[in-house]
Amino acid sequence: MDNQTGFRIALALLFLVMLVGAGRFRLRSRTKEQLDRRQEGIPMLILLRLAGLIAWGSVVVWIVSPGLFAFARVGLPDLARWCGMVVGLLCILWIGWVMRSLGANLTDTVVTREKAYLVTAGPYRWIRHPLYTGVIPSGVFLSMVTATWWFLMMTAVIFVLLWLRTAKEERNLEARFGHGYRAYMAQTGRFLPRV
Repeated sequence: MDNQTGFRIALALLFLVMLVGAGRFRLRSRTKEQLDRRQEGIPMLILLRLAGLIAWGSVVVWIVSPGLFAFARVGLPDLARWCGMVVGLLCILWIGWVMRSLGANLTDTVVTREKAYLVTAGPYRWIRHPLYTGVIPSGVFLSMVTATWWFLMMTAVIFVLLWLRTAKEERNLEARFGHGYRAYMAQTGRFLPRV
């Protein structure tokens, strides 16, 4: 087994753990409530989901056939690539903590559920959008493990889209939770803790 095969197997296992874990939290948060995802704006709705599909599809393609990413290859020593796996494990723990803290509030859109409540526990005590913050190290770990710049580029695109979408999301949260959300905004950073 060459070293590329080892990274492919490790990434496949990590990816499977991530999918199962995130899927479990998503299933737990499901309700019969219909969310109007068009409130994000049709361009944002399409672009964000398309970018996510390309990014996650690229992970699968790299696992199956890493040679297709030869155009994006960067020279990284194996130790750095294995360190990327450690970053990946930390990302899974972070995202799990975020999703667990959100509980039934978890959605894939800027729309707030009817029975939503303001979450200020877990990583939300410091950051208003910790799930979006988790996108950056996820892209770093994927680029390290695959030894390509492709996933950093995809991460940048996705993060910019999430950053743009955040303004609408925060307006919705402010409209829903009023003074409570404004006070929460004054105490926390959007993507990083306030210093």
